[in-house]
This record gives sequence, structure tokens and C-alpha cells, in this order.
Amino acid sequence: EPLRYQSPRSDPDPWEVLHRQKRSWVWNQFFVLEEYTGNEPLYVGKLHSDVDKGDGKVKYVLSGEGATSIFTIDENTGDIHATKRLDREAQAYYTLQAQAVDRITNLPVEPRSEFVVKVQDINDNEPKFIDGPYLAGVPEMSPLGTMVVQVAATDADDPTYGNSARVVYSIIHGQPYFSVEPKTGVIRTALSNMDRETRDQYVLVIQAKDMVGQMGGLSGTTSVTVTLTDVNDNPPRFTHKSYQYTVLESLPVQSVVARIKAADADIGSNAEMDYRIMDGDAPGQFNITTDENTQEGMIILLKPLDFETKSSFSLRIEATNRNIDSNFLSLGSFSDTTSVKVTVEDVNEPPVFSKALSELVVSEDAKVGTSIGRVSAHDPDTSNNAIRFSIDRNTDLERFFNVDALSGVISTAKPLDREANSVHNLTIFAIESQDPTQIGRGVALVTVQDINDNAPVFAIDYETLLCENAMPGQVIQTISAVDKDEPLRGHRFYFALAAPVAGNPNFTLRDNKDNTASILTKRDGFRRRQQPVYRLPVLIVDSGSPALSSTNTLLVRVCDCDSDGVALSCGAVAYTATGLSTGALLAILGCIITLLVMVLLIVTMRRRRKEPLILEEERDIRENIVRYDDEGGGEEDTEAFDMVTLRNLNVIRDPSVRRDVTPDTPTFFHYPSASRPPYKSLPDNVVFREFIWDRLKDADVDPSAPPYDSLQTYAFEGSGSVAESLSSLESLSTDSDQNYDYLSNWGPRFKKLADLYGNSDGTGVFS
Repeated sequence: EPLRYQSPRSDPDPWEVLHRQKRSWVWNQFFVLEEYTGNEPLYVGKLHSDVDKGDGKVKYVLSGEGATSIFTIDENTGDIHATKRLDREAQAYYTLQAQAVDRITNLPVEPRSEFVVKVQDINDNEPKFIDGPYLAGVPEMSPLGTMVVQVAATDADDPTYGNSARVVYSIIHGQPYFSVEPKTGVIRTALSNMDRETRDQYVLVIQAKDMVGQMGGLSGTTSVTVTLTDVNDNPPRFTHKSYQYTVLESLPVQSVVARIKAADADIGSNAEMDYRIMDGDAPGQFNITTDENTQEGMIILLKPLDFETKSSFSLRIEATNRNIDSNFLSLGSFSDTTSVKVTVEDVNEPPVFSKALSELVVSEDAKVGTSIGRVSAHDPDTSNNAIRFSIDRNTDLERFFNVDALSGVISTAKPLDREANSVHNLTIFAIESQDPTQIGRGVALVTVQDINDNAPVFAIDYETLLCENAMPGQVIQTISAVDKDEPLRGHRFYFALAAPVAGNPNFTLRDNKDNTASILTKRDGFRRRQQPVYRLPVLIVDSGSPALSSTNTLLVRVCDCDSDGVALSCGAVAYTATGLSTGALLAILGCIITLLVMVLLIVTMRRRRKEPLILEEERDIRENIVRYDDEGGGEEDTEAFDMVTLRNLNVIRDPSVRRDVTPDTPTFFHYPSASRPPYKSLPDNVVFREFIWDRLKDADVDPSAPPYDSLQTYAFEGSGSVAESLSSLESLSTDSDQNYDYLSNWGPRFKKLADLYGNSDGTGVFS
């Protein structure tokens, strides 16, 4: 028999029975109403098992979500109660487990089963606008029904049960300008042609009500601020049909003469406008531009004003919207015009020079007080006051010029020098006699004309070198000249030797006809010992009128040169005096002292040595360094060192000196140990290699050798040379038939060798 439960909810099938294998439970949902406000626990339902015979042996146990804290069960009857108020929005259902157990043994008499307690919703939550309050905008003059914005409210109640979460919208404040769709919350314009210039902002109050708006439903509100955005629906208009402005005639060019503005009710880019001058009685005198910050028209002066010439100007100006909306062209033209009159006021102006720049010319040899030109100026005012002239001394610091205060005549005040200053830029003041503050300024450009007042001179300081082996007619220097004057047709110089040396036997001069001249030798055989320096006066004459000349001295030094003509030494030769100088004596004395010290060191070292200098034949010679601080007699000297020891190469050595290491020493020729040939029988080009490899092997197997790199000295010269000695020290003392005369033909670099070896008469350096 199954276990049954009973719920107080009235369902179509309140006693639904679910038969499960090996269970006697009846399954269904329990329902409990949220927000119960009664004083007694709320009855939820009842559990009952067929095993329970009513004798009290069965006990009902409840577990799961909220068991014992929210839900309780009568262990005897199986009645379930809710002890607390439930909120569906906090938790919509609870999952519990029920079990019937033996009261005495606590062993289950029925398997555990799970059931759900569902919280039934009531309308206890009002709609809320999560995104509110809203800000929206719509263009002005929009058609009726233009969408503005959509609002949305949410209700926390159960949307699947009843009408608790079904919301409708309505407008509480904002009519008759706007409306809202009840179901969607879309706000639209309710009037057409709303003008931003009349009213640009509206605040709406929108209500959302649940229960489909019926009586007893809960509601929430939000605000919607709607701003009308601007469109270009207003043309620009000048507030006056004509404007008048007054300016001074001294107003600088590019100054603002006046500002005018056409009113436009629109804002932003819809109020931007362009201005232009449609007509005027002085074309090119003014221009008008737009001030982008204020949208004003700025009238700009393009040319200077002159009251005496024209005292008033008339302009016609047009203002036009820059961004015109074609939807509103039916409202009329989006431009307007006005008239502007500009009146010029007279001011006391400074004098004006008839020529802003006066170019004057004066000769370099002009006498003091010479008039060079005149400047003129006048007062532009109707009063035509008298004028006085003066020179701005900041432009004539040395006061070379004066100007007559009344006539404006400029004259020289000092002698002029074109070479010092060829152009004088003078500023002339013209001052009104009645009002000294009115000062006009002009420029007088004075150019100084050149005269021939400077003689030509050498272009540079020439350094002329003459080789002792120079040939007659050889060019030793080319000279040129410079002249500070600047003749109109250019310079032409004439060169010649000065009269005292015109016929000298050493040098001559050749004018090249191109403002240069060449210095040539007349003879050969120049010697420094005879005369190391020659001074040659050269006369240079220009082509001016009158012609000027100067004598310049050319210094010629005699030099010892190589075969290529490169100077080696120049000037006077120092003659060798008899005897030795102090420096030479000191050098000789130093050498003697050095030799004495070396001899003392050799003697001391020999006294301290315990072993003889000559080693026995059986001793190993590889680690001995013999020092003898004398040069000896070369290969023929056998007294300083026993060469026989070095020659005896086939020395018998004990191969078992070091038994813990077996070195593998490479060799160029592999011979059996028994049949290895002696050194003297090896090829000549191998004897040294085999000698070094053997010494290296001996060093490796020597137990007494240091465990680091050491110097091994082998004074081994081989078995002799068929070429004998190659030294050249005995060449001059032997009867050699070698001829070295060909060294004389090898050029100056072999001159010393040719002098040493090339003389067959035996007058060499050792003769």
C-alpha cells in the first residue's frame, strides 16, 4: 500500500498517486502562500504511510532546505507547517526529503523520498524603472508621432502566475506635447512643429502599473527630460538697416574698422554665417571676414586712409547662413543685407617725404662741404606747417654728412674712404615746426665712387725656395697682386724687377699678362754656403689714372733638395768647429760608464757560479741558459762556449726516467726504435724538427720538470751551411769581386749604399 499526502490546495487532481517500485510514497507538490501574516504556523500539507497503523510505532522525519528552520513536521501525524513568512522573490521553492522510520529502532520503514514546496506568488512588488530617470532629445519642428525614447519597467512578481507582473504605461505629466504607448513604453511627440526657440526642454512623468492597470495594482514612476535639438529654421537678420562708424585716418592697415552682426535665433552650426561686401564706393579699401567665435562680421582696413583725399566710405554688406536646411527653404531667404557708412576723421599727420628712398652718389675724393643731393618733404595736413630736416646720428655715427635744416641739402662733413665704407645708409628726419612730435622718416642711400688711391701689393706673403741643383730658366715662383681699389673695368697689373736689381745675374722676371708674373733663374750652381738667402725687389704698377705702384720684396731661400726637387734643408749651413762639443763629450762619458758597469756585473756573476761554464757531455743541456755579456768573435770564437757539446746530438739517454706517464709525441718521420738513424744521417730540412721533438719529449717525461710552461733554450745551429756567413761586415775587408757600381743608377734613395760599396778605388767609408 502506498504512502499518501494531502495538500490544502485545490487542484484538478488533488490526490494524485505515483506508484514507484519498492516504495509506498505518494508524490506531489506542496504549495504555500507567500507573505503569510497569521499568528499560527501555516499548514502546508500532510504525509502518511500505509505502514503506519496508528499505534505510534512509526515516526516521520523531515530533512532538506529549510527543514526545522522554516518547515516542521509532526512526527506522529506527518502534518507539515511553515513557521516563518516566505518571500517568493527571495526563494521560489524548497526541496525537502521525507522518511518514515521505526520509532524504537530508528530504522527506515519506507525509503527516503524527495518533494518540493513551491511558494505561491502574491502581488507584493511594484514596477521599477531600472534605467531611469531618462534623458532624450528630438529635433524641433518634428512631425506628429516622432519617436523620442522608449522606457521600460520591471516587476519582481511571478510573470507566469496571474497579472502581478503585467505592466502598462501612462503619462502623468507632459501632455499635450508627448504621449506614451501603454504596452511598449515608447514616447512620441503629440504636437507637430514644436519650436526650440520658444521652449527647448520638457520634463515628463511616466507611470508603470501592474495588474494590467486595474484597480489595486501597484505602480512606479520615472522622469523623462526631453530636449528639443536645434535645426536651421531661422534666417539671419540685421537689427538695423544701416550702420555708421567713425575712424581716424591714422588707423593702421589690417586693423578692424567695425564689427557688425546679423542676429540668428538658431545655435551652433545652424547659426554660422558668412559676410561679404556686395557694393562700395572704394573697391579694395576694405574687406570683411567672420569671427568664428562670435559670428560677427569684422570690417578690415586694407589700404591707408587719407582724410584729405577721401573722408567717408559707403558699403553694402550681406550675411548668409553657412549651413542651410533645404526642408525650411519655404520659410524664406536665409540671408540679409545692410548698409555701412565709414567716416574718416582728420588727425595731425607727420611730414611725408616726396621719395621714401633717395639714392645719392659722391666721389671718394670729394672735399669737405661738397653738396651731394637734396631731400624734400611736405606736411600732408591742410595747415601745411613748415618742416625742418636732421640726420639720425645712429645711422651716421662718425658724422660723415650734414643736412641743411631748411633746404634738405646733404653735404659731406669729413673726407670719405670708399675702401672703409662704400655705402652710407642715412635716415633723415622731417619734423614739423609747430608740432615737433610729428616726425617723418626718409632714407638717403649715399654711394661712394672709387678713385685710384691704393697701390697694388703682393697677394700673399710668398715663401720661395730655390734648390741648389736648379737649372737656368727654371720658374721658382709665380706671384700675383691685389689692390683695394675697384675700377669699373677691372684690375690690370704690370710687374718688373726694381731698377737696382734689373740686371742682376741670378734672377729675372716675366710678366704673364694675366695679372701674374713668374720668377726665373738665370744660372745654376746656387750654393747655401755661399749665399743662403736672396732678396728680390719687385715693382708692381696698376692701370689707374694716375697709375700707382709699390715695390715688394720677394725672399728667395736656397735649399738642399732631393732628386724630385723636394727641399730637405734650407737657409744657412752651420760650419763644424774643431774639437768636440760638450754634448758629444757627455755621450762618450756615458758609454764608458755603461761598459764599466757591464764588466763588473759579468765578473760578479762568474764568481757566484758553482758550476763551470762548459757543461759535461753527459749532462742535459736543454734547461741551461748561458749568459755572457760580450759580443765575442762570432762563429769563429770557441772559447766563450763549447760548441762541441751542441754538435754532439746523438746522446744516449735513459728512456725510463718517468714511468707514470707515457707521452705520445708526434714526429714527422716514424722509425722503429731499434733502427732510428742518427741526426747527422737525417735530411737537412728534418734535423731541426727531430731535434726539437726529442727535446720536447724529454721535457714531458722529466719528473723534475716544473708543472707549468717553462723556457727551453736549444743553442743548436745545425751541422753547418754551405753558404757560409751572410754577414756584410767583412765585405769591405775581403777580396770580393762583387761589383756594386749599379747602385749609383738606383736613384737618390740608394745614394748612401752607392757611396759605401760602389767606389772601386777603395775610398769607402772604411778606407
